Amino acid sequence: MKITIKESPKYEGQEVTIGCWLLQKRGSGKLQFLQLRDGSGFMQGVVVKANDEDLFAVAKGLNQETSMYVTGTIKSDDRSSFGYEMEVSNIEIIQAAEGYPITPKEHGPEFLLDNRHLWLRSRKQHAVMNIRNQIIKSTHDFFFDNGFKKIDSPILTNSSPEGTTELFHTKYFDEDAFLSQSGQLYAEAAAMAHGKVFTMGPTFRAEKSKTRRHLIEFWMIEPEMAFYEHDDSLEVQEQYVEYVVQNVLEHCKLDLEALGRDTSVLEKIKAPFPRITYTEAIDLLHEKGFDDIEWGDDFGAPHETEIANHYDKPVFIVNYPKAIKSFYMEENPEDPRTVLCADLIAPEGYGEIIGGSERIHDYDTLKQRIEASGLDADAYEWYLDLRKYGSVPHSGFGLGLERTVAWLSGVQHVRETSPFPRLLNRLYP
Repeated sequence: MKITIKESPKYEGQEVTIGCWLLQKRGSGKLQFLQLRDGSGFMQGVVVKANDEDLFAVAKGLNQETSMYVTGTIKSDDRSSFGYEMEVSNIEIIQAAEGYPITPKEHGPEFLLDNRHLWLRSRKQHAVMNIRNQIIKSTHDFFFDNGFKKIDSPILTNSSPEGTTELFHTKYFDEDAFLSQSGQLYAEAAAMAHGKVFTMGPTFRAEKSKTRRHLIEFWMIEPEMAFYEHDDSLEVQEQYVEYVVQNVLEHCKLDLEALGRDTSVLEKIKAPFPRITYTEAIDLLHEKGFDDIEWGDDFGAPHETEIANHYDKPVFIVNYPKAIKSFYMEENPEDPRTVLCADLIAPEGYGEIIGGSERIHDYDTLKQRIEASGLDADAYEWYLDLRKYGSVPHSGFGLGLERTVAWLSGVQHVRETSPFPRLLNRLYP
């Protein structure tokens, strides 16, 4: 019977066959311990010389990443985090690998990125991708269960949602086009048709940044909600983040263990989250000795980390100055210098994982803000139409998938959270 490693617990005491690769091996004169992987999981196979000397010789000669069918009996193993191992009775080699470049020794990041197509096979990288996959699944489950519809926004656009120049330009036949920075504007249109929607897809920033928090191509999860004001949106954000974190804790235990993640930090992630205004955050930073930042400045990584260190769960920074935020954000009626927006800052120095706001729903106000921002009003004519025909208060937010994966996994650089990261000066593989 052919099974996967993940299915092994259901076949304890039975002889089965697993198609797998050799991750690594160790042994003595009497035993060979094969670390096997098949994509679904990792398990040890044990070959006993006394049982079959020819099989023992085959096992001893296996090279790293050799592909094979391994047959044997599944047995419980309390010493293993997986809880099971296989006593091997047969090995059928499919392809004998030679000279696999990523050996168990330490390798530099550039070497590993050059070999990203192979590095994905490692135990830790496999764990990070499993956590990414669980976040994606939990995202769909949360929004579908809460009455949202998934809408696919275009990757090729004629304008910038954020109103910046950090865009990848291309020709669209005889017109100019750009790779999308965000699906938000299109999600707003869909929300006017379906009430509550979310998009999920790749976004692009032509930003020449080399920090551990930035990628050139990254994935965004962007819900938009009609008839939701700013505080309503914050509640959705809290519930969503709590749901995702608790699902990762439940379904990715072996992956978190493989990464050495301190899960006690994640167990505290329960709504509600603390909230601090931008002005209060500036005052706090001044108390902590950050004399270089003034009201009206945007926060950098050290500022966000200092603020986050005061809490044991994510913290909302609300009501940023209008001048440093996007044109579509609703003005704060209690302080016209600021807008009804929030950034959600993750603990442990991982920075902003969500940015959101209430959107301007008045036609004249939005048109004025577009013009004041120096944007081409003609390119946003369709966006303004949403405010002409049945406009309503509405809000939304965007969560960066790779930053969230980094935070939950505990890895220090977002380049490890994308299967094939696109970085400044890196387009290979």
